Amino acid sequence: MEQAAFFADIAAGPDGAQAFWRTASDEVRVRVATWNKDAPGGTVLLFPGRTEYVEKYGPAATELAERGFATIAIDWRGQGLADRLLDDRSIGHVNRFTDFQLDVAEMLAAATELDLPKPWFLLAHSMGGAIGLRAQMEGLDVKAAAFTGPMFGIDLNLPLRMFAHSLGWSSGKIGLGHVLSPSTKRDNYVMVEPYEKNKLTTDRAMYDFMRGQGRAHPELLLGGPSLTWLHEGLLDSLDLSRKLSPDVPAICFMGSNERIVDWDRVHDRMSRWPNGKLQILDGGEHEVMMERPEIRKALFDQMADLFRQNANGNGEHGDAGQARSA
Repeated sequence: MEQAAFFADIAAGPDGAQAFWRTASDEVRVRVATWNKDAPGGTVLLFPGRTEYVEKYGPAATELAERGFATIAIDWRGQGLADRLLDDRSIGHVNRFTDFQLDVAEMLAAATELDLPKPWFLLAHSMGGAIGLRAQMEGLDVKAAAFTGPMFGIDLNLPLRMFAHSLGWSSGKIGLGHVLSPSTKRDNYVMVEPYEKNKLTTDRAMYDFMRGQGRAHPELLLGGPSLTWLHEGLLDSLDLSRKLSPDVPAICFMGSNERIVDWDRVHDRMSRWPNGKLQILDGGEHEVMMERPEIRKALFDQMADLFRQNANGNGEHGDAGQARSA
């Protein structure tokens, strides 16, 4: 595999990180990064959210390394250092949401080629949650899965949802699917939204950490989604909502102040997940992996417990349901 750029100066992850280019079957180039590749506990396949990039998950890789796990993360097509799909690099775009599964295939091929330790587990955030859920439904071989603020649905009221469906469909028909979605900006959210008004984290240090990454390497940043991305995202989440949950132990973490993804879809999915659990983290916002230290510790401790209990494929996670923690 060809070595790729990796900005260790901003990642705050374990030493020895490596990044590689992979080219998907449709000739789109993506980037993967690994940490702690000789870990004894197995490998976490980390599926980031929209606008994100591998360096953002250096702190998460550190948390996982401290608990005995390797990590591999990916820059999805259209973001980070992966190929952008529009001439305007500030707009997030994908032709079809199912195209992300081509990127998943490259991530798995890289993990296999690098001989990353097994068993493998899934950790998926926001948009990565939708990608990860579909990947599992299509046979992704992991022993257990963890989700944070998963995009099982987008938080839009019914009239706005219907308008977005209609606008997204019609814009594609007349060749305007690449246009920025209404009420979004070309600027990256973290770089322009004051900490006091943000919907991502209550930890100022983590917010400043993300801002520092953007200032150091603005080429990683991404703004709002295109009309096609929005339309495809809505269609994908609707399609996923009609399917059965995978028969793999899972835990889903949501901040109690989540304001970005659809709570109803998350509750519905986890209520129908065999051996699944919804964990509400009190006071958390959307990015619970970037929250205050006590929230992060609770999250990664529970996640690691789930992974260890199911490392051999025969662990017990307990009854499906909902719980809260600090």
